[in-house]
Amino acid sequence: MIDYNGKIFRVVTNSGNGETSSDTTFIYKQVGNILTSEYAGGTIVKGQLIGIVDDTGKIDMRYHQVNENGELMTGICTSTPELMANGKIRLHESWQWTSGDKSKGKSIIEEQ
Repeated sequence: MIDYNGKIFRVVTNSGNGETSSDTTFIYKQVGNILTSEYAGGTIVKGQLIGIVDDTGKIDMRYHQVNENGELMTGICTSTPELMANGKIRLHESWQWTSGDKSKGKSIIEEQ
């Protein structure tokens, strides 16, 4: 299992219907296989996520955030890790809003 505890991630790419951007910073904490994060930046005033990490490092998570328009947005996401040549982690994410238009998207975030 990958240990994400204390790692900081930033968005590299995101679908147009997403709210995170390269200005969004995620700070991950992990105890056992339970992952949590607080995040903010760009159009996101404050966000939180909680997830379960499996033996391969894949994360099944739920998230909620408040954007700069004062809207509370929620969603689900699956993140699949890739170990980069520099030893850092890249996460390939498939997500879907559970609020708003319930659309789907893809994003990539990388460890800083």
